[in-house]
Amino acid sequence: MRPSPNGRIALGLGGVVAVMVALSFAAVPFYDWFCRVTGYAGTTSVAEAPSVEILDRKVTVRFDANTAPDMPWVFRPMQRTMEIRIGETGLALYEAYNPTEKTIGGRASYNVAPYSVGGYFDKIACFCFDEQVLGPGERVEMPVSFYVDPAMLDDREARDVTGITLSYTMHRADLPEPEEAPAEQAALATGGDGTTKQ
Repeated sequence: MRPSPNGRIALGLGGVVAVMVALSFAAVPFYDWFCRVTGYAGTTSVAEAPSVEILDRKVTVRFDANTAPDMPWVFRPMQRTMEIRIGETGLALYEAYNPTEKTIGGRASYNVAPYSVGGYFDKIACFCFDEQVLGPGERVEMPVSFYVDPAMLDDREARDVTGITLSYTMHRADLPEPEEAPAEQAALATGGDGTTKQ
């Protein structure tokens, strides 16, 4: 029996909704990749080594820190500004402090303003690449090393920028799963009575 015209329309609309939902999930990693490659929305680039070219022109980098509403840590930059030559490697420190009586995990998101220079702000190493875990009352200094790519001066939207803001927001993260001790692993493998499990 063939479906009625209304039934065909309903099936068609259901298919469209299913495709749109699937695309929305695919769009998140694609958007993240796009931002990292292009610097769109202030997303920085990642560099494997320092710049080979250092110019005489300088820029002022400002450092900013925020916490998400559910993150109880105290999080701050240990320097407010830094003047650096374009292409020169800079090292900045951020401090995180857990004032609670619980172990809490955190992960930082970041962006650069103005957005036009995001793709030219290259991070060599950054605490934002890894999850941080702080015990009760624990305090830690976290480094970020970076440089401003000289290619910025070839971009007419970025070449006149003299001040850059690097901003981090620290979010609460799930704690990593505890690793089993070797003795516990051996007990599981042998069944706890010395006989090997089959």
